[in-house]
Amino acid sequence: MDKAIINKGLLTAVLSGALMVTASAADLKTEEQKLSYIFGLDIGRTLKAQGMEVNFKTLSAAIQTGFEGGETLMTEAEIDNTRQAFITRKTEEAQAKVAKIAGANATEGAAFLAGNAKKDGVITTASGLQYQVITAGKGAKPKAEETVTVHYRGTTLNGQEFDSSYKRNAPASFPLNRVIPGWTEGVQLMPVGSKYKFFIPSALAYGEQGSPPSIMPNSTLIFEVELISIGEAK
Repeated sequence: MDKAIINKGLLTAVLSGALMVTASAADLKTEEQKLSYIFGLDIGRTLKAQGMEVNFKTLSAAIQTGFEGGETLMTEAEIDNTRQAFITRKTEEAQAKVAKIAGANATEGAAFLAGNAKKDGVITTASGLQYQVITAGKGAKPKAEETVTVHYRGTTLNGQEFDSSYKRNAPASFPLNRVIPGWTEGVQLMPVGSKYKFFIPSALAYGEQGSPPSIMPNSTLIFEVELISIGEAK
């Protein structure tokens, strides 16, 4: 939980004047009423998105106090300490959740790769990268420092697609040494015109950091890659 986010939410609340607990379309006649309703919606949606549990009666009273400058029920020290304790607790909970997911992903990935290595047509390199030739091309193979143009589709082990140049109807071009290690190694194995399927261990992908929310820590990734050309895209 980020302190800046909470403060921004409270600032929005102050600007709104009061939280409209019950309202109907008939109540929204003036711009002030409409904006107050909009600000209230923003507050509610933000709190829900952050997983917050609130007492709306207390929240409404605090908004009014903050806006009107009345006497607060807590000292500034109590406010800061309570807020910081909440942020610390939420941060620890989030870290524990991510650590649990990372551990499960590492176990799942290792088991998958061990089984996948035994399948016909799957080749495992010294680094642990696995690949399967779908279509064998006859062109040149790229070097790490060269730019390649490819079509590709990336999924997690559960089949969830997180990226696809096919869906964008446009191939991607990039220097081969500017991508994840599994790509740098794997695409160098491909002659132009080839289509390979890569099974990339997390250590050769996004590792312990992942790339949330689509790629969680320690995720083993699967890519189908079609090497179209070597050199700057025309």
